[in-house]
Amino acid sequence: MILTVLILLPLVGALVTAFVPAAVARLVGLGFAAATLVAGIVAATQYDAGDGMQLTETHTWIESLGVHYALGVDGLGLLMVLLTVVLVPIVLLAGWHESEAPGNNGAKAFFAWTLALEAMSLAVFTATDVLLFYVVFEATLIPAYFLIGGFGRAGRGRAATKFLIYQLAGGLIMLASVIGLYVVSADAGNPSFLISDLAALDIDETTQRWLFVGFFVAFAIKAPMFPVHTWLADTTEKATTGTSVLLVCILDKIGTFGMLRFCLGLLPDASQWATPVVIVLALISIIYGALVALAQDDVLRLIGLTSLSHFGFIVLGIFVFSSNGSSGAILYMVNHGIATALMFLVAGFLIRRTGTASIREMGGVEKAAPVLAGFFLVGGLAAAGLPGLSPFVSEMLVIIAAFDHHWLVGSVAVLAIVLAAFYALWMYERTMTGPERIGVAPVADLDRREVGILAPLLLALLLFGFYPMPLLDVINPFVHESLASVGIGQEGGPQ
Repeated sequence: MILTVLILLPLVGALVTAFVPAAVARLVGLGFAAATLVAGIVAATQYDAGDGMQLTETHTWIESLGVHYALGVDGLGLLMVLLTVVLVPIVLLAGWHESEAPGNNGAKAFFAWTLALEAMSLAVFTATDVLLFYVVFEATLIPAYFLIGGFGRAGRGRAATKFLIYQLAGGLIMLASVIGLYVVSADAGNPSFLISDLAALDIDETTQRWLFVGFFVAFAIKAPMFPVHTWLADTTEKATTGTSVLLVCILDKIGTFGMLRFCLGLLPDASQWATPVVIVLALISIIYGALVALAQDDVLRLIGLTSLSHFGFIVLGIFVFSSNGSSGAILYMVNHGIATALMFLVAGFLIRRTGTASIREMGGVEKAAPVLAGFFLVGGLAAAGLPGLSPFVSEMLVIIAAFDHHWLVGSVAVLAIVLAAFYALWMYERTMTGPERIGVAPVADLDRREVGILAPLLLALLLFGFYPMPLLDVINPFVHESLASVGIGQEGGPQ
């Protein structure tokens, strides 16, 4: 029952942290996050790459409706679990003092809500019952709403409300498809919400298409994709950088995770039917996100909008239906989480030192804080897909698959890499180079604690940039099984 333990640890930690004295709340919260990290590593050691769904447990929940408390992980789920358990302790350490800034609700609340969000996210990535998935999918909105609305800059309440409205709307649309799947299984004589049972159903073409629309809209909002992305920039601008890491690097991955697990896994014919439209939306997201990022003055808003472009790459990789594309998309999910977490956290340290998030009000930081500037540069170059950093491998796999799909699709994707270099280098130039701001004390460099927080992310970018095989060895078996379910061979052609 390692997966149940993995979910319960941060959930219990959230409750304990909420009720212990404020003086020890941060240590207690960090201790539970560390214990969850250890449990995640233990789960990974028990996983045998290439052997399908593992670490499974199934218990009847509502027998009359065929609802089960069912958990399990495959290659996709395991990597999302590991990404979550690694990033949460880093976020807590980074927010050690930030959560106590004037106007915020205090460190105790920040740590408790962060652990609650971790527990719900882990439940999403391990759920193998559709109704259970839906329940915890919606439950993630509770801690996310309070993290956005309770901590950050002026206007965060409005951003939290906008976030909640978008996500609830997507969830309600998905609920219709969840119910539709159950009705189909009941008509087949085996009412069930288990993914394994639903995958065996022979669903007619029209029904598949309607069910696909319900799931895809919800996941496109969560991811996010154009044109249902407008909550993203407002949220990352107003929330704390730690909260933005949780939302963009963990929670938003539920969108692309759901596309792979439900759209392709349960509705393969409808997924191929929708491919032309989805690819167009992905390409618009890629280009639009990069262009809009170039026009931003707020550094947090800029980083948030770059993720719109990156998620477009992920969705493109999923829906070109090839082994390179799918492997690149899943690898991109991991690498984007690492690189974007680094960017947000360095930006948070920078803003706390300068007192502003406005790019035009910064300048000359690298002279006074070369270590901070170095981390910021690496994060920007990772976002731009520099060879030697892990996002490069992901982008190359997706671009190769895009060209295999159609030369025009590949050409548009390549254009986005050029735009990414523009916004990454432009952001660094305006914030880090040039004269220091007149009349403002020099920016202090990162201290040992802050370097220790960022170092694991930097090492991961370098390690997986030069040697991505540990991740691909877990990803590829899932990809081959997933493509086989839609009738695509390992080379990307029909079987």
